[in-house]
Amino acid sequence: MTAAFPHTRTAPGTATVSPRARLVGLVVTGLVVAFLVSDAVIHLANIQAVRDSMVEYGFPDYAPYVMGIVMLVCLALYLLPVTSILGAVLLTGYLGGAVACNILTEQPLFSTILSPVYVGIFVWGGLYLRDARVRTIMPLVRG
Repeated sequence: MTAAFPHTRTAPGTATVSPRARLVGLVVTGLVVAFLVSDAVIHLANIQAVRDSMVEYGFPDYAPYVMGIVMLVCLALYLLPVTSILGAVLLTGYLGGAVACNILTEQPLFSTILSPVYVGIFVWGGLYLRDARVRTIMPLVRG
């Protein structure tokens, strides 16, 4: 450990991230963020498909704007290393709301109801691959 790189110190039992895992994690994170930014943008643009969905779910007219802003705030937190875990938790909650809405409107299970779960797996997978703190909190293999 050097003073120039204090973030590289590791304590006994602390997980580390290889450069390859970090790169894959950044790619996964980039893809999921691109997808969720496009989702936020279409909510903020309030395109016809979004308006139709909001009517189907019974949301008020202003809901797409709120959802788009909330998504962008969650993504900003997710992308900042200091708040990335908080951002992932908030994104998980947001996606859980999407699952609930899909269940309420009796959508197909694997293609629609579970699609936010798939996105959440990529949110956490990307973070797990790029952040040693997540590996310490949620180890997949106990040693």
